[in-house]
Amino acid sequence: MKEKTTGALADFGASDLASAGGKGANLGELVRGGLPVPAGFVVTTGAYAAMLEESGLAAELARLLEAGAAGAMIRALFTAAALPEHICADIAAAYAALGSGPVAVRSSATAEDLPGAAFAGQQDTYLNVVGEAAVLGAVVDCWASLWTDRAIAYRQRQGIDPRQVAIAVVVQEMVPADTAGVMFSANPVTGERGEIVIDSSPGLGEAVVSGRVTPEHYVLDASGRTRAFTAGGHEVVIRAGAGGGTEDSPGMASSSPGLSSGQLAELARLALRVQDHFGRPQDMEWALAGGRVFLLQARPMTALPPQPLRLNRFQRLVGPFFVEMFQERPYPLDVSGWMQRGILAMLHGMAGSVGVVFPPVEKLLPEEDGVVIRLVPPVPRPTLRTLGAPVSVARRVRRYNPARWTQDNRFTAFLENVGRLGEQDPRSLPWQGVIGLVEDAFATMRGITELRISYLPGAFVPQLKLRLMLLLLGRRNLASALIAGAETRTSQANKALEALGDRVLSDAALARAFTGLAPGELLARLEHGQEFEDFHSAFKAFLAEYGHRETVSVVLSSAPTWSDAPEVVLGLITSMMGDRRPAADQTGGALADVLKHPAMRLAAVRRHLLTAVEAAKAGMAFREDSHFYATMVLPPLRRALLDLGRRLCEAGVLANPMEVNHLRLEELSSMLDGGSLPPAEREQYRSLVLARAAKRKELEGIPLLEPTALFTRVRRTPGVLVSGMPASRGQATGMVRIIRGPEEFGLLRSGEILVCPYTNPSWTPLFQRAAAVVVDAGGIGSHAAIVAREYGIPAVMGTGYGTTSLVDGQSVMVDGSLGRVTAVVVGTAP
Repeated sequence: MKEKTTGALADFGASDLASAGGKGANLGELVRGGLPVPAGFVVTTGAYAAMLEESGLAAELARLLEAGAAGAMIRALFTAAALPEHICADIAAAYAALGSGPVAVRSSATAEDLPGAAFAGQQDTYLNVVGEAAVLGAVVDCWASLWTDRAIAYRQRQGIDPRQVAIAVVVQEMVPADTAGVMFSANPVTGERGEIVIDSSPGLGEAVVSGRVTPEHYVLDASGRTRAFTAGGHEVVIRAGAGGGTEDSPGMASSSPGLSSGQLAELARLALRVQDHFGRPQDMEWALAGGRVFLLQARPMTALPPQPLRLNRFQRLVGPFFVEMFQERPYPLDVSGWMQRGILAMLHGMAGSVGVVFPPVEKLLPEEDGVVIRLVPPVPRPTLRTLGAPVSVARRVRRYNPARWTQDNRFTAFLENVGRLGEQDPRSLPWQGVIGLVEDAFATMRGITELRISYLPGAFVPQLKLRLMLLLLGRRNLASALIAGAETRTSQANKALEALGDRVLSDAALARAFTGLAPGELLARLEHGQEFEDFHSAFKAFLAEYGHRETVSVVLSSAPTWSDAPEVVLGLITSMMGDRRPAADQTGGALADVLKHPAMRLAAVRRHLLTAVEAAKAGMAFREDSHFYATMVLPPLRRALLDLGRRLCEAGVLANPMEVNHLRLEELSSMLDGGSLPPAEREQYRSLVLARAAKRKELEGIPLLEPTALFTRVRRTPGVLVSGMPASRGQATGMVRIIRGPEEFGLLRSGEILVCPYTNPSWTPLFQRAAAVVVDAGGIGSHAAIVAREYGIPAVMGTGYGTTSLVDGQSVMVDGSLGRVTAVVVGTAP
């Protein structure tokens, strides 16, 4: 006996996605919830599968998919195929039970109307379909629309296997709408959950969803009161045709709202009911006919920004520093692994040492569907133990001198542990052995955490002392310059890069290769050719010493290190070919300035000042160098995590090893052996990875923290293009060069203004060529500001909008003393 291939909408619910598709399952939920949905039925995915098998299309479809055939070829199969009789009979009976009147026939694929993958408009809808034959034809056309080029491309982007998709069809009574449109239960632009947004236009909603009209636009509060209204264009009105199909007619322009306050209030109530039913903000289509409101479909809102943040003064102060660290959205494995057990554990430890509670990771990086949706600048909370902090800090300042921290036995033990980690080959270990290697990496990181807890008071207290002395001397603006220029592992790495750059310039053939080849091509030539063997050996030695440095951010284990992405280092070397800016002696100039003060004639005062300067510089070096050594844990940690990914890939859970970052550490740890999971578990984790990957794609265009929450875009004075925090003194004029990430390092030319979204130590070699630095994030204590002061170039930090307000090739003047960037008219003096 054949399985029934149709069912009433009320027969389906959220658990019936596989048989009713996304649209059918959601409409069934609305019917069950008592919401005003037009009557209808679902032609199930079983009907689609039966048609494929019984008509012989299944094998031919598989062959075309394997061959990568265009969508038109696949759709032609459906047009030519005969519909099995029992499917025809089921659809005809359901249509008759509905009254055999005009209907809307809508596609309902199993991979649509889902969180992270709306598939809006990817499959076809047919309106005002009249008659049994027309309905059967529309159902087949909906099936065929699963294979339009746009739907195929959308699925590829979402990482959905085409062999796994199926399609149902929803058939509903046609609503002869007087007015119709779309409605969002949260503001899709701002993310404000307290607002409902409605677009409407006379006639069928097709005019709105297809973009053929400029709709009336309403922004309502939760009670349905209008906060904002924009009149529509009414360019066209689409209505149901007398014999089926639709007809267009010109609209009549009007500046008055087409919806009454009562209708708006009713729509708002429905929007919130639907949102409450599904438990998340919804994107809905609605129609108003004969004084009644109908809901035509509902789907989860996708690409919805988080609820706008309202930051307090402290959060706005520390926000730029955290934005600088979180320029990329962390993966679940970043958050649950290296961040929670490494970097944030360090912050918790340091804060706890002075009795301050640092917010947990769930507050700092809240998640939705297992993916980080935003960054919330933390507000540490003091406790009663904070009262004893001055005693604890004073004791550590006396006991632990940052100038001698590398002589501490704990540092020696840390290096030994890193060495042992590096000797371990995860490929030779069982699954749980690799998990143990990951745990050992976190345990090793605790060595740096303990050293920072001990030595950071001795790094910061001298800076406070120096700033207080300069304040009393009326020279407080010299503090940053006085402590610039400390010798660090970062400055040593920069000098080693300079030496590599000099090697390139001394060899004409090598220089031509650097300037004529892309970094990836250059790397291949170095690795496989014989002509530049000496340089390649020196390059490998550099990576052996400094290759553990992060390329993007120290908080991300998912991002490659310099050794993982040597082409980034080659880009840095390319950027340093030509004129280079020697480090300026800002410290010497600032020191000469302050020593002119009459109080410096007193030997004791002079001695105290010079001692404070040296101690502050040692503290700054400790901060930089402890960061440098902490990243030594990253290479063995990344090797272990990617080996877990390799095993899951071989087991069919992941498409590539990097997808392991979509899983949480506790999920990996709970597997006895990820390489041999039971089929049900394998499918569970595969589905989880796909869902999180889709959610991550959905959030691609949404920043972790909106710049408007931290920065205002008001120009302080006429002619100012960008303003921010003054971070390194001086003025410089040049052409803008926007560098958005490490892969673009080689684009910077000598004398250009470096404009970038963030920096970390791997960016600092660029400062030898830049005339000035303008950064969206960060503050005066960030790496960019410190190194800019060392090289004596102006820097403006925390602009918020530098990379979007300025453009490549624009001629500007950067004033690092005032914190602003102004336009320069070519041919005139600034």
